[in-house]
Amino acid sequence: MTRLAKQVCEACRADAPQVSVADQSELLAELPDWKVVHQDGIPQLLRVYPFRNFVQGQAFTNQVAELAEAEGHHPAILLEYGRVTVRWWTHKIGGLHRNDFIMAARTDALYEG
Repeated sequence: MTRLAKQVCEACRADAPQVSVADQSELLAELPDWKVVHQDGIPQLLRVYPFRNFVQGQAFTNQVAELAEAEGHHPAILLEYGRVTVRWWTHKIGGLHRNDFIMAARTDALYEG
């Protein structure tokens, strides 16, 4: 588990600052398989996880959903045959917060686990 995955998410308020572009680069260095994408003008973290079949992807999707519910921080998850796409961003601030990077690292830990 990475250093980032061990960090604690903080409660996020609507006036919380977004992660700066410089900080995004630093944090992404710890998440080499993730990238920042913009959907509807909102920056989000995205990663596609490969699986051999639908059932394995479904099991992973359920693990991510349980992690999200435990933290009260919910991603977009797309389950397809052979892959699961996960996008993290903070809805309250319409962009990326440090919590999103922590949750991305924890998602990787689930996949590797």
